[in-house]
Amino acid sequence: MKNEHPYQHFKEKVQPALQCKLDEFSLLGYGDVKEDELWLFLTNKKWKRPKEEVFLFEVVEDILSLTVSEYMNFTTIEAFKQPTLLSEEGKKELKELLF
Repeated sequence: MKNEHPYQHFKEKVQPALQCKLDEFSLLGYGDVKEDELWLFLTNKKWKRPKEEVFLFEVVEDILSLTVSEYMNFTTIEAFKQPTLLSEEGKKELKELLF
């Protein structure tokens, strides 16, 4: 089974904070962001080095203090990491798709 992030058990409890942040993003013109994408950002970037003992209020604070620019910087960098059709990996994927 895939390794679970240490803060995963907070996800259900902080869902209202996640929704609040998604609503804020939507008001700022970023309504396409999904809850799972936001959670992925938090677990892969914001909480890359999780604390051993973290409290619920700290997790909520991290969510509510998140800015659109932090999220967009992360997604832009992640997009650049993806293979393109011109890379060797991209050519291999394209060949598998077409043949």
